[in-house]
Amino acid sequence: MKNDNNSAGKPPFSYPVKVGNISANAVTVKVSADDRERKDLAEIWQVLEVKSLQAEVYLSRWKKDGVRVKGRVEAEIVQACVLTLEPVESRINEDFEQIFVPEGSKLARVVAKDAAEMVLDPDGPDLPEEFAGDTIDIGEAITEFAALAIDPYPRKQGVEFSDHIESTADAKSDRPNPFAALKDWKKD
Repeated sequence: MKNDNNSAGKPPFSYPVKVGNISANAVTVKVSADDRERKDLAEIWQVLEVKSLQAEVYLSRWKKDGVRVKGRVEAEIVQACVLTLEPVESRINEDFEQIFVPEGSKLARVVAKDAAEMVLDPDGPDLPEEFAGDTIDIGEAITEFAALAIDPYPRKQGVEFSDHIESTADAKSDRPNPFAALKDWKKD
């Protein structure tokens, strides 16, 4: 995930890890966002506030030159209710897993027997993410998975949208048909 809104080019929540320091045995890393990072995340996620963001991540080698990042992200955010615009607090508690491989690695390519069609399982694992250089940013991965867990239509508890009534196909409307003026028009 690249953040084009940040003028310095640095993501709002970054935790770079040198790939050479990761061994086959999983290493546990705990990270949390500070005040500035939470403010920047709230702006990017278009929420009122990010009260907290923390993650526990397990890093290990994957195959020969890849890295497996597995963990859990937890966050508390405040969003505007889609009906009343009042603040609504939400909790994010998501498990995630991502594989990183070096740029140009054969492990990043999907090999298909039939080149005309590629079938991806939506419930299956994600394709490996490529990285350049010798560093991966697990902070970016954490923020991506947290962003995917944000409720796009938060609603304050007990609030319902009852003013709108769906019309049925057979219901007659009191509004005039906008095409009624065209019914007598004939092509010369």
